[in-house]
Amino acid sequence: MNLKITYGPWGETMDEMVSAAQAAEAAGAEVLWVPELHRSATISAAAIAAATDQATVGTAIVLAFTRSPMVTALEAMDLDEMTQGRFILGLGSGVQRLNELWHNARWGKPVGHMRETVRNIRAFIASARTGETIDLPGEYEPMHIRGYERPFVQARTTIPIYLGAMGPAMTKMVGEIGDGWISHELCSPRYLDEQLVPWLHEGMERAERPKDRVDVVVSALCAVDSDGARARRWAAGTVGFYASVKTYEDFFDFHGLAKEQATVIEAFRSGIGADYLGDYVPDHMVDALTVAGTPDQAMERIAAYEGSATTIKITPPTHGLSAEDTRASQTQILKMIAELTGS
Repeated sequence: MNLKITYGPWGETMDEMVSAAQAAEAAGAEVLWVPELHRSATISAAAIAAATDQATVGTAIVLAFTRSPMVTALEAMDLDEMTQGRFILGLGSGVQRLNELWHNARWGKPVGHMRETVRNIRAFIASARTGETIDLPGEYEPMHIRGYERPFVQARTTIPIYLGAMGPAMTKMVGEIGDGWISHELCSPRYLDEQLVPWLHEGMERAERPKDRVDVVVSALCAVDSDGARARRWAAGTVGFYASVKTYEDFFDFHGLAKEQATVIEAFRSGIGADYLGDYVPDHMVDALTVAGTPDQAMERIAAYEGSATTIKITPPTHGLSAEDTRASQTQILKMIAELTGS
């Protein structure tokens, strides 16, 4: 298999997450990814960095607008030092409600805001030890720094920046400026082929970049069990969680799942919690959008991304599940990764 196999370790505790990361590294996962919602991505990344020595450590994703670009750059440099140059900074915009109501952060126009954020982070990392003046005007993230010189060891003066994107404008921008692109956790091979990759290529052409310049990371919600039906039910809760978001209407409609999404939204509006909508998600919806089933079925679905993606980021199911069920699925996924990588 030509796909780079990577993993997002799960743990009910930080210690368990770190142990899962170590097991994934031993199984041959090339990158260990950490999200940001219920934990800080940079703290999780630091914990994994301290416990591993081969796999790259990446954030998928850090919220880009809830920190200043300078703080994000400092955290990235610290993590790059901890990992001795095996860190990837994955950034994402999040949604407007999360930024404005949860974090009291500025939203603006996310594509322009992200472009300035990435520019500032790169400029700061490049000049942090030189004392060079930084003078970057901007609508969202102006940066003016004079008299700053970081007196610490710096692993690299450039750190790869990957960007999460699903809409056309943001995805095209990733093609222009990103070192890598990270998909949404629900991303079918057909959606990747027919929508996302063409948008990425359009951005690359606009910036006159070669098509292999951007690492195409497809995120895959994965549930594995010898009982394929049980694995699908494990994955259904996460599908239901995302289907409850009306913003994703075009995505579900593309897959012919508009009616199924409407059923989930109706259940959500009736008072069912977003984490507990799996009962309203039929198996064919899970099959269309996830890597779920027996180990053989899951590996077959992973292989379907070859030729479009360069990397697959496998993550276990969590929404609506007990810790025991997520743990059981993670154990099977790690065995599958070892088989995929030949470890």
